[in-house]
Amino acid sequence: MIKTYEKNSYFWLVAITALILDQITKYLITKNFQNVGETFPLWGGVFHLTYVQNTGAAFSFFRGGAGWLRWLSLLVSLGLMIFAWREKLSKVEQLAYGFILAGALGNGIDRFLFGYVVDFLDFRLINFPVFNIADMCINIGIIFLIYATIKASN
Repeated sequence: MIKTYEKNSYFWLVAITALILDQITKYLITKNFQNVGETFPLWGGVFHLTYVQNTGAAFSFFRGGAGWLRWLSLLVSLGLMIFAWREKLSKVEQLAYGFILAGALGNGIDRFLFGYVVDFLDFRLINFPVFNIADMCINIGIIFLIYATIKASN
């Protein structure tokens, strides 16, 4: 029998590590930038750190929807944790769901605490919306899920 703390250990490790990284980076941005919209070029015209308060979902969709989005983040997070607690996942699935959990929790924590999500990664070369580590985690998780699905179908 698998011990509970050993089951899906990559899932828990990825989720906790990425969540901590997300929250630390957001904390550093809020402590070092005085005003929303303030920016610091790391590579002028290409990549900046820009402090943004996003009241919507990804790419600012559903702007002002933090009320229901916080509950959605909570439900997704709880669902993923229950799923990982009950099921034995492959390593790729553990990575996928771990990253998605980190992203959902990271942005969910912001929505519950502040009513908005702290975004700061500003890739200007292609005029991409400002995002954060949690957003990256969700996208990385989706890529791993696609890979796991393709691998399982072969």
